[in-house]
Amino acid sequence: MSLGLVASVSLSACASWRNPPPKDPEALADYKEANDPYEPVNRKMYDLQMWAYHHALRPIGKAWAYVVPKFARDSIDNLSQTWYMPTVFFSDVGAGKPRRAGDDFMRYVINMTAGLGGFIDVATKVGYPHHDGDPGMTLATWGVSSGPYLFLPGLGPSTFRDAGGYAIAQGLSPINYVPRGYGLLTFNWAYNIAGTLDGFASNIDNIDNIERDSLDPYSFIRSAWQQNRASQVEALRNDHRATVPDWYN
Repeated sequence: MSLGLVASVSLSACASWRNPPPKDPEALADYKEANDPYEPVNRKMYDLQMWAYHHALRPIGKAWAYVVPKFARDSIDNLSQTWYMPTVFFSDVGAGKPRRAGDDFMRYVINMTAGLGGFIDVATKVGYPHHDGDPGMTLATWGVSSGPYLFLPGLGPSTFRDAGGYAIAQGLSPINYVPRGYGLLTFNWAYNIAGTLDGFASNIDNIDNIERDSLDPYSFIRSAWQQNRASQVEALRNDHRATVPDWYN
């Protein structure tokens, strides 16, 4: 839960890990665009995660994809999306987007009931498709600067703002408040482990392709993530839809 914040504080305390801004104007422009002053330590964290990926996560993910049928893995993905929906809901409320928040609420209710606790994505079929949302995006709409780019083992690409947003998201996620007894705590562990394994299994081909085709996979992942994150935030800012769904009009 606090991994992102701990890493952020550690980075702030270690100025020696920071690349100083170059004096050459062109190099300085590239430096600012990358927004990665902590690149030396970020690359070490990336190398650490890729070591774990090749020696453990990739083999486990391949075995998971081989053993677990596709329909079951899709159900686990739907379950993860559904149980994360309260976090998206509160994030969209915080961003002042009532239509998005209303869609979040309907997705959660429909999939938790007709979708058998989230295993089936019924909501998309009836007009409530999934959209991205998290506290980091909400903080961006409030004008909070992203801060420097970070690569956090176990979490991947992030920023100071998004690491803080991740900590907030854990507090908003109902799965983290599952009580003991009745097998619910076991379900919590199973949910998190299965979701993690499914995430690795789903991205093995993408990671392998990046490592094979990119001259610098670290820089490629950093650039792709930053562009995607900027696109997500922009989509949130520009969503000015009415509060009623399309089918009501």
